[in-house]
Amino acid sequence: MSMIPAGQFKTDYRKDTTIFPTPMSRNVCIASVIALLFAPLVLDAYYLNLLIQIGYYGIAALGLNLLTGFTGQISLGHSAFFGFGAFASAWINSTTGIPVFFSIPLAGLMTTAVGLIVGVPAARIKGLYLAIATFAAQFILQDFFARASWFSGGSAGALANPFEIFGWVADTDERYFYVVLAYLVVMYLFATNLLRTRDGRAFVAVRDHYLSAEIMGINLTKYRILSFGVSAFYAGIGGALYGHYLGFVSVEEFTILLSITFIGMIIIGGMGSVMGTLMGVAFMVLLPELMEGLGGILAETNWFGGRALVSSIAYIKEAAIGLAIVLFLIFEPDGLAHRWRQIKAYWKLYPFSY
Repeated sequence: MSMIPAGQFKTDYRKDTTIFPTPMSRNVCIASVIALLFAPLVLDAYYLNLLIQIGYYGIAALGLNLLTGFTGQISLGHSAFFGFGAFASAWINSTTGIPVFFSIPLAGLMTTAVGLIVGVPAARIKGLYLAIATFAAQFILQDFFARASWFSGGSAGALANPFEIFGWVADTDERYFYVVLAYLVVMYLFATNLLRTRDGRAFVAVRDHYLSAEIMGINLTKYRILSFGVSAFYAGIGGALYGHYLGFVSVEEFTILLSITFIGMIIIGGMGSVMGTLMGVAFMVLLPELMEGLGGILAETNWFGGRALVSSIAYIKEAAIGLAIVLFLIFEPDGLAHRWRQIKAYWKLYPFSY
């Protein structure tokens, strides 16, 4: 009598470190990417704009999650690296004539170099002291953007040319969506594979217990600095995509508020979760739009003094983001990824979910 296996069993380490834990998860991921390929054919410019925002913010936020969620190193200056990537790509393209297709990864490498320099203090300090150090780096880079007119255009900002490769110009939302989607898939696959390697496992070991990691022979200095470099690389790529999408990069866009927003993305999505990062970014991008839509409905119906709220809708959108972060910290500290895993486990074990 043949037995049908109940559940999923992994018999070796290779199966335990696969990118997709189940065939279903792999098929769903592939189907989702294929479905997104048809998005420009069925969605208007407004929804494509939201998807593009989720794409480049998702890449940058994943870099912060690799640093904070997987390695345990706090950073309050992530938006400065995001901005450096945007300025660097525009500068490389405009001064050297290198096509945008190549200037984006080069900007990521330049941002990596800056991240490695900023990450040097991480070899000696941690916790609140590291947070203050990265907080200082945020303002140092902001001041650099404002003063280095040769690089960033100073207070006037810098123009960023459209993405182009072999004569194909992504000068519309429909075309640029495919550019961002391609980078998003490649960068997320790269991060997932990185975490399966010895270096990725070392990141997690440094986060979980740095003394035990050091006893096991893991070089704490190397991996703390390396995590800053990888995080900066992702921020630089995301920032470059952001700059070439808008066509203009300004100093005022990369403030400490954006850094806090990146932290909120990984908190809401789930610290130490690749999939959760994208969920958190989608939540943070769509929440202000949802609040604005809700404000419009209240204004039309005049419920709860809705017409009076129209003039303060911008403040309500910002307050909603802060409130969401606080509520997640209290009621769902492990983020949306943890809740999603619980929902899957519930239906997998139903009706014996208890």
